Amino acid sequence: MIEGIIEEIRTNGSFLVTTHENPDGDAVGSSLALAGYLKRLGKEVTIHFCDPVPDLYSFLPLANEATQTLPDRDYDVCFVLDVGEFRRAGKQVADCRRIGKLINIDHHLTEDHFGCINYIDPKAAATGILVHRIIKGAGDAIDYETALCLYTAIITDTGSFRYSNANPEAFAVAGELVATGINTWNIAEKLYESQPRQRLELLALALSTMSISPRGDYASITVTLDMYEKTGASAELTDGFVNYPRSIRGVEVSVFFREINPGLFKIGFRSKGKVDVSSIASAFGGGGHHNAAGATMTGSLDEIKAKIFSHLGKSL
Repeated sequence: MIEGIIEEIRTNGSFLVTTHENPDGDAVGSSLALAGYLKRLGKEVTIHFCDPVPDLYSFLPLANEATQTLPDRDYDVCFVLDVGEFRRAGKQVADCRRIGKLINIDHHLTEDHFGCINYIDPKAAATGILVHRIIKGAGDAIDYETALCLYTAIITDTGSFRYSNANPEAFAVAGELVATGINTWNIAEKLYESQPRQRLELLALALSTMSISPRGDYASITVTLDMYEKTGASAELTDGFVNYPRSIRGVEVSVFFREINPGLFKIGFRSKGKVDVSSIASAFGGGGHHNAAGATMTGSLDEIKAKIFSHLGKSL
């Protein structure tokens, strides 16, 4: 599989690199790492994200080159990273007819295998791990800027190595990346110690919506459109909110209800490990990993909560 990807990189000249909507640290880090690597090889590279790079990751190399408007040109290859479902790459990519080949690189358990090459490994801690394998498989070294992006991908998707996906490979790769000279405290400070005031104000409102099941085995918080208006915060500042209910003793699954538009909600699920939340998300048209998954639902908040809580009550 890796050999086939390396051959496509070697024999083609123009590449599009993209990822999913509302990109997280792994999506941004792995995409920018691969784009930087391709540029080092002298390739023509366009980085396209359907949503802007969150300010949290703006310190990463090439972050300022990501465009939300797909240029009208031909691409030999399009790399789609960290996308469980092709539609999550956005309408511009889905509708583009000027792409020669799609290469799908991902670690989601629920994957629709939309590429001509599908490099999928649910055991990988992050998509950044797969990019690292490709670069090393080609016999190339990891430079400082690539290491910065890959370390960010791994540290964010493993919850700073707290989650169960923080396997031996994740630690080994992180150690190799640190050896390039990246400053781990500097990265951690940018990711976790530089929060805008609006994020904490929004979090305070979200925590006030905390709901815990009668048995105490699942809990939820909610962010609505009016909360954004009250705080001046944006949706990207909700990254990590879903983890707060999960930190409660006895809670096995946390749920985060985030209003996108009136009557349209993004639902995030997190598990401590006993419950496969990807199967829960799948029941509502979504997907993800064993411990992290999501879905999008329409309806009133009360209706959606009733459906989710009813399903959880039967699953736990």
